[in-house]
Amino acid sequence: MVILMVAELDISEEYKSLSPAEFFYRNKEITGFSNPVRAMYQTVRELVENALDATDVYGILPSIKIIISRCKDQPTHYTITVEDNGIGVPPQYAPQAFGQVLFSSKYKLRQSRGRFGLGAKMAILYGQLTTGKPVEVITSTIASKYVYYFKIMIDIVSNTPIVMERASWLKKWNWHGTIVSVTIEGDWGRARSRIIEYIKRTSIVTPYAEIAFIDPDGRYYYFPRSTEKIPSPPKEVLPHPQGIDVEYMKMLIKSTKAENLYEFLIQTFQGVGKTTAEQFFKETGLNPDLNPKDLSLSEVEDLVQKLKSFKGFKSPRSDALSPIGEDLIELGLKNIFNPEFVTAITRKPSVYEGHPFIVEVGIAYGGAIQLASTPILLRYANKIPLLYDEKADVTWKILENFDWRYYGVDFPAPLVVLVHICSTKVPYKGVGKESIAEVPEIEREILNGLREVARRLKMYLAKKRKEEEARRKLITFIKYLPEISRCLATLSMNPETGEKTVPETEIMNKLLEILKRKLNLAEVSEEVVKKIVIGIE
Repeated sequence: MVILMVAELDISEEYKSLSPAEFFYRNKEITGFSNPVRAMYQTVRELVENALDATDVYGILPSIKIIISRCKDQPTHYTITVEDNGIGVPPQYAPQAFGQVLFSSKYKLRQSRGRFGLGAKMAILYGQLTTGKPVEVITSTIASKYVYYFKIMIDIVSNTPIVMERASWLKKWNWHGTIVSVTIEGDWGRARSRIIEYIKRTSIVTPYAEIAFIDPDGRYYYFPRSTEKIPSPPKEVLPHPQGIDVEYMKMLIKSTKAENLYEFLIQTFQGVGKTTAEQFFKETGLNPDLNPKDLSLSEVEDLVQKLKSFKGFKSPRSDALSPIGEDLIELGLKNIFNPEFVTAITRKPSVYEGHPFIVEVGIAYGGAIQLASTPILLRYANKIPLLYDEKADVTWKILENFDWRYYGVDFPAPLVVLVHICSTKVPYKGVGKESIAEVPEIEREILNGLREVARRLKMYLAKKRKEEEARRKLITFIKYLPEISRCLATLSMNPETGEKTVPETEIMNKLLEILKRKLNLAEVSEEVVKKIVIGIE
């Protein structure tokens, strides 16, 4: 038997805290930077998201340039540069915007592509880890007379920016926007298809954007702007009383200037006026004169619970959201897939856990779309294409169990399905933001939207089948019409002059009308008839 003396064991532990930068530096995999392939895709995605958020949210037609180039001294290192024509970054905030994790201008209650103040900084951190090179930033705001240049690294321990170089110069032309260059270790050969697909899918939901891309092999990809219509930008709103938790309530109470609960509710939350507040206090029995700052923890918890259970609040406002719109979805699908049929629907705003959301569904069928055993699924969240973790997404679950045969679609079929979810709080399954959780309210809206566009496709396919059947019938009868018309024209000849009294074309047209009426072929258009006649002749 071995007896260990407790006194001889060193049981002391060293405790310390990690800065956000150091935490994500150590756990880069959870944000999508798990390997050179994924990191290359993720870097392009994060920089393009920032570029689009700096343009269309402010009513600026985006012009985005993406360049990926190999480093001459190290072929596995790539410099990724993204330029936009957006609002620019004020010079006093640029070091923190690119050199401090969880520092962002997007911590507002409104829809935006980025939310965490993390994505671009993770690309910069990954670049530091793999190449040791800083990020280079050129930026100028719309009203500025100067262009500013920064070379920045992140102090991982303190989560603060290290400005290695700084410069500025007078503008010589009216340029505004931001150019960001990050050098990382990557694998272009394996990341190529994902990056090109990401840019293509981005262009589908932003047909108002002009996107140019030059890859490391010198290939040029261009997605032109096909419309100047931009979705209405989202507006910042107050929180909804049923969309908060205890900690959020504590923060709101700490920052409020209201001296009683009655004023606190009206000033702090959306959709709460005097009448609603009075009704709330009447039903819950809470004292409206209490100072919110004097509430104990248990009283705060009770307030949150009563707010969540009260039925008199209006639904959250949807002006914090910016859906793509049916017209733009249809235009984007037409531009990329050139289908024979396309339709889209933007569902009415709905709510989950006090957060507003809108689901949009589009379908493209036939044309240049390739046959496949399952629909080609395009997933989007707040206008961001989701390419990874497809089978973990709620949309895949719905599509997998959808009965397409009921809607007249037999696979293999040329079918594309687009699903977009926009919300002030998209329920992602992870920090990498690649799949949506199975929230019942969202699941219901996706399914209803899919059913609606599938019904439209069913009607189109039914009409198409009728026209094809009518075409076959018409071909069967019409092949005899030229000979019959000539015979009838001959019979109508004037015996004295030998001239035909009725032209053959007039006889044929009359016979065609009789055939279409008698055979119920009204579905066949005049153009189709002319093509059939020409083909027979």
